[in-house]
Amino acid sequence: MSEIYRHLDKEEFEDITSRILYEDNHLLIFNKRSGEIVQGDKTEDEPLPEKLKAYIAQRDNKPSRVFMGVPHRLDRPVSGIVVLAKTSKALQRMSEQFRDGDVSKFYWALVEKSPEPVQGEIKSYLLRNEKQNKSYSYNLPKPGAKEAVLRYRLLEPTKSYFLVEVELLTGRHHQIRCQLASIGCVIKGDLKYGARRSNKDGSISLQAHRILFKHPVKNTPLDITAPDFPTFSPRKDTPHK
Repeated sequence: MSEIYRHLDKEEFEDITSRILYEDNHLLIFNKRSGEIVQGDKTEDEPLPEKLKAYIAQRDNKPSRVFMGVPHRLDRPVSGIVVLAKTSKALQRMSEQFRDGDVSKFYWALVEKSPEPVQGEIKSYLLRNEKQNKSYSYNLPKPGAKEAVLRYRLLEPTKSYFLVEVELLTGRHHQIRCQLASIGCVIKGDLKYGARRSNKDGSISLQAHRILFKHPVKNTPLDITAPDFPTFSPRKDTPHK
Protein backbone atom coordinates (compact mmCIF):
# COMPACT_ATOMS: atom_id res chain seq x y z
CA MET A 1 0.00 0.00 0.00
CA SER A 2 1.11 3.56 -0.70
CA GLU A 3 2.73 5.40 2.22
CA ILE A 4 1.43 8.76 1.00
CA TYR A 5 -1.59 8.54 3.31
CA ARG A 6 -1.99 7.51 6.92
CA HIS A 7 -3.08 3.99 7.80
CA LEU A 8 -6.63 3.56 9.11
CA ASP A 9 -7.22 1.04 11.85
CA LYS A 10 -9.92 -1.62 11.42
CA GLU A 11 -12.58 0.30 13.35
CA GLU A 12 -12.17 3.52 11.38
CA PHE A 13 -11.94 1.63 8.07
CA GLU A 14 -15.19 -0.24 8.75
CA ASP A 15 -16.91 2.94 9.94
CA ILE A 16 -16.09 4.73 6.69
CA THR A 17 -17.24 1.72 4.66
CA SER A 18 -20.59 1.73 6.48
CA ARG A 19 -21.19 5.42 5.65
CA ILE A 20 -20.65 5.30 1.88
CA LEU A 21 -24.07 5.86 0.33
CA TYR A 22 -22.97 5.58 -3.31
CA GLU A 23 -19.68 5.11 -5.14
CA ASP A 24 -18.47 4.53 -8.69
CA ASN A 25 -15.40 5.58 -10.68
CA HIS A 26 -16.51 9.22 -10.69
CA LEU A 27 -18.36 9.96 -7.44
CA LEU A 28 -18.33 9.11 -3.76
CA ILE A 29 -21.43 10.12 -1.78
CA PHE A 30 -20.88 10.00 1.96
CA ASN A 31 -22.95 10.27 5.13
CA LYS A 32 -21.10 12.91 7.14
CA ARG A 33 -21.34 13.12 10.90
CA SER A 34 -21.70 16.38 12.76
CA GLY A 35 -18.25 17.65 13.69
CA GLU A 36 -16.50 16.41 10.55
CA ILE A 37 -15.21 19.20 8.34
CA VAL A 38 -15.57 19.15 4.56
CA GLN A 39 -12.86 21.74 3.99
CA GLY A 40 -9.82 22.59 6.11
CA ASP A 41 -10.18 25.38 8.65
CA LYS A 42 -8.17 27.09 11.40
CA THR A 43 -8.63 24.09 13.71
CA GLU A 44 -6.33 22.08 11.42
CA ASP A 45 -8.53 19.03 12.01
CA GLU A 46 -8.37 16.44 9.25
CA PRO A 47 -10.85 17.33 6.47
CA LEU A 48 -13.20 14.61 5.28
CA PRO A 49 -11.65 14.40 1.77
CA GLU A 50 -8.23 13.60 3.30
CA LYS A 51 -9.75 10.85 5.41
CA LEU A 52 -11.47 9.39 2.34
CA LYS A 53 -8.27 9.59 0.30
CA ALA A 54 -6.51 7.51 2.95
CA TYR A 55 -9.41 5.06 2.94
CA ILE A 56 -9.37 4.57 -0.84
CA ALA A 57 -5.58 4.29 -0.98
CA GLN A 58 -5.74 1.56 1.66
CA ARG A 59 -8.78 -0.25 0.27
CA ASP A 60 -7.61 -0.24 -3.35
CA ASN A 61 -3.87 -0.50 -2.59
CA LYS A 62 -3.22 2.60 -4.66
CA PRO A 63 0.48 3.38 -5.18
CA SER A 64 -0.17 7.00 -6.20
CA ARG A 65 -2.17 9.95 -5.01
CA VAL A 66 -5.97 9.78 -4.80
CA PHE A 67 -8.14 12.55 -6.29
CA MET A 68 -11.01 13.74 -4.11
CA GLY A 69 -12.67 17.00 -5.15
CA VAL A 70 -15.27 18.98 -3.22
CA PRO A 71 -18.05 20.51 -5.37
CA HIS A 72 -20.08 21.67 -2.33
CA ARG A 73 -19.81 21.74 1.45
CA LEU A 74 -21.79 21.29 4.66
CA ASP A 75 -21.26 23.29 7.82
CA ARG A 76 -19.30 21.46 10.49
CA PRO A 77 -22.23 20.90 12.90
CA VAL A 78 -24.52 19.64 10.10
CA SER A 79 -24.77 15.93 9.28
CA GLY A 80 -25.82 14.07 6.16
CA ILE A 81 -25.08 13.80 2.46
CA VAL A 82 -21.82 15.08 1.01
CA VAL A 83 -21.04 14.59 -2.68
CA LEU A 84 -17.33 14.20 -3.54
CA ALA A 85 -15.75 13.86 -6.97
CA LYS A 86 -13.15 11.18 -7.73
CA THR A 87 -12.10 12.73 -11.06
CA SER A 88 -11.45 16.28 -12.23
CA LYS A 89 -14.13 15.90 -14.92
CA ALA A 90 -16.74 14.91 -12.33
CA LEU A 91 -15.64 17.79 -10.08
CA GLN A 92 -16.06 20.38 -12.82
CA ARG A 93 -19.46 19.10 -13.90
CA MET A 94 -20.80 18.68 -10.36
CA SER A 95 -19.59 22.17 -9.44
CA GLU A 96 -21.51 23.51 -12.42
CA GLN A 97 -24.69 21.67 -11.37
CA PHE A 98 -24.49 23.06 -7.84
CA ARG A 99 -23.73 26.55 -9.12
CA ASP A 100 -26.53 26.51 -11.70
CA GLY A 101 -29.16 25.17 -9.28
CA ASP A 102 -29.53 21.85 -11.07
CA VAL A 103 -29.23 19.87 -7.82
CA SER A 104 -32.35 19.32 -5.68
CA LYS A 105 -31.40 19.41 -1.98
CA PHE A 106 -33.69 18.42 0.88
CA TYR A 107 -32.81 18.79 4.55
CA TRP A 108 -34.43 17.57 7.74
CA ALA A 109 -34.40 19.80 10.82
CA LEU A 110 -35.71 19.43 14.34
CA VAL A 111 -36.96 22.86 15.38
CA GLU A 112 -38.18 24.30 18.67
CA LYS A 113 -41.50 25.63 17.34
CA SER A 114 -43.97 24.48 14.72
CA PRO A 115 -43.81 26.73 11.64
CA GLU A 116 -46.86 28.84 10.85
CA PRO A 117 -48.17 28.10 8.32
CA VAL A 118 -47.10 24.46 8.42
CA GLN A 119 -45.69 24.72 4.90
CA GLY A 120 -44.55 27.62 2.82
CA GLU A 121 -41.66 29.53 1.32
CA ILE A 122 -39.16 31.86 2.95
CA LYS A 123 -37.62 34.51 0.74
CA SER A 124 -35.32 37.06 2.32
CA TYR A 125 -31.92 38.72 1.96
CA LEU A 126 -29.02 37.31 3.94
CA LEU A 127 -26.07 39.42 5.01
CA ARG A 128 -23.03 37.52 6.23
CA ASN A 129 -20.99 38.83 9.15
CA GLU A 130 -17.54 37.35 8.62
CA LYS A 131 -16.26 38.28 12.07
CA GLN A 132 -19.17 36.55 13.82
CA ASN A 133 -19.41 33.73 11.23
CA LYS A 134 -23.13 34.37 11.22
CA SER A 135 -25.77 35.53 8.75
CA TYR A 136 -28.65 37.96 9.30
CA SER A 137 -31.97 37.88 7.47
CA TYR A 138 -33.70 40.99 6.10
CA ASN A 139 -37.07 41.28 4.38
CA LEU A 140 -35.86 43.99 2.00
CA PRO A 141 -32.69 44.25 -0.10
CA LYS A 142 -29.66 45.57 1.75
CA PRO A 143 -26.17 46.43 0.46
CA GLY A 144 -24.09 43.27 0.40
CA ALA A 145 -27.02 40.97 1.17
CA LYS A 146 -27.90 38.07 -1.14
CA GLU A 147 -31.38 36.83 -1.97
CA ALA A 148 -32.12 33.47 -0.31
CA VAL A 149 -35.09 31.19 -0.95
CA LEU A 150 -36.21 27.92 0.59
CA ARG A 151 -39.40 25.92 0.89
CA TYR A 152 -40.39 24.08 4.06
CA ARG A 153 -43.10 21.79 5.38
CA LEU A 154 -43.84 20.26 8.74
CA LEU A 155 -43.45 16.47 8.66
CA GLU A 156 -44.47 15.67 12.23
CA PRO A 157 -44.11 16.76 15.84
CA THR A 158 -41.96 14.86 18.32
CA LYS A 159 -42.28 14.99 22.09
CA SER A 160 -40.52 18.35 22.42
CA TYR A 161 -39.63 19.41 18.88
CA PHE A 162 -40.96 19.50 15.33
CA LEU A 163 -39.53 17.70 12.31
CA VAL A 164 -39.41 19.99 9.27
CA GLU A 165 -38.29 19.22 5.72
CA VAL A 166 -36.56 22.02 3.85
CA GLU A 167 -35.97 22.25 0.11
CA LEU A 168 -33.02 24.57 -0.39
CA LEU A 169 -33.42 26.67 -3.54
CA THR A 170 -30.35 28.86 -3.06
CA GLY A 171 -27.12 28.12 -1.27
CA ARG A 172 -26.23 30.95 1.10
CA HIS A 173 -24.08 30.97 4.22
CA HIS A 174 -26.02 29.36 7.11
CA GLN A 175 -29.18 29.84 5.05
CA ILE A 176 -31.42 27.19 6.61
CA ARG A 177 -30.26 27.98 10.13
CA CYS A 178 -30.77 31.71 9.70
CA GLN A 179 -34.06 31.66 7.79
CA LEU A 180 -35.77 29.12 10.05
CA ALA A 181 -34.67 31.14 13.07
CA SER A 182 -36.12 34.26 11.42
CA ILE A 183 -39.62 32.72 11.61
CA GLY A 184 -39.10 31.52 15.19
CA CYS A 185 -38.19 27.94 14.26
CA VAL A 186 -34.72 27.70 15.76
CA ILE A 187 -32.95 24.41 15.06
CA LYS A 188 -32.40 22.19 18.08
CA GLY A 189 -28.91 22.71 19.49
CA ASP A 190 -28.10 25.75 17.33
CA LEU A 191 -26.96 28.20 20.00
CA LYS A 192 -25.59 30.62 17.39
CA TYR A 193 -29.13 31.27 16.15
CA GLY A 194 -30.92 31.24 19.49
CA ALA A 195 -31.49 27.62 20.56
CA ARG A 196 -32.52 27.12 24.20
CA ARG A 197 -29.72 24.67 24.88
CA SER A 198 -26.92 22.84 23.12
CA ASN A 199 -26.91 19.22 22.03
CA LYS A 200 -24.65 17.07 24.18
CA ASP A 201 -22.40 16.19 21.24
CA GLY A 202 -22.10 19.79 20.01
CA SER A 203 -24.16 19.07 16.89
CA ILE A 204 -27.17 20.91 15.56
CA SER A 205 -30.21 18.85 14.53
CA LEU A 206 -29.94 19.57 10.82
CA GLN A 207 -29.29 16.84 8.25
CA ALA A 208 -28.70 16.96 4.50
CA HIS A 209 -31.29 14.24 3.99
CA ARG A 210 -31.87 13.78 0.25
CA ILE A 211 -30.22 14.89 -2.97
CA LEU A 212 -31.25 14.50 -6.61
CA PHE A 213 -29.09 15.29 -9.65
CA LYS A 214 -27.80 13.92 -12.94
CA HIS A 215 -24.65 11.83 -12.88
CA PRO A 216 -21.86 14.11 -14.16
CA VAL A 217 -20.54 11.53 -16.65
CA LYS A 218 -23.29 8.97 -17.25
CA ASN A 219 -26.03 11.64 -17.29
CA THR A 220 -28.38 9.25 -15.48
CA PRO A 221 -30.56 10.45 -12.56
CA LEU A 222 -29.34 9.86 -9.02
CA ASP A 223 -31.60 10.06 -5.98
CA ILE A 224 -29.75 9.52 -2.69
CA THR A 225 -31.29 9.53 0.79
CA ALA A 226 -29.34 9.53 4.06
CA PRO A 227 -30.38 7.44 7.07
CA ASP A 228 -32.75 9.06 9.55
CA PHE A 229 -31.51 11.16 12.42
CA PRO A 230 -29.82 8.89 14.97
CA THR A 231 -31.82 10.62 17.71
CA PHE A 232 -35.17 10.55 15.94
CA SER A 233 -37.03 7.89 13.96
CA PRO A 234 -40.18 9.18 12.27
CA ARG A 235 -43.32 7.07 12.06
CA LYS A 236 -43.44 4.74 9.09
CA ASP A 237 -46.26 6.77 7.58
CA THR A 238 -44.21 9.97 7.59
CA PRO A 239 -44.10 11.25 4.00
CA HIS A 240 -40.66 11.53 2.40
CA LYS A 241 -41.55 13.26 -0.82
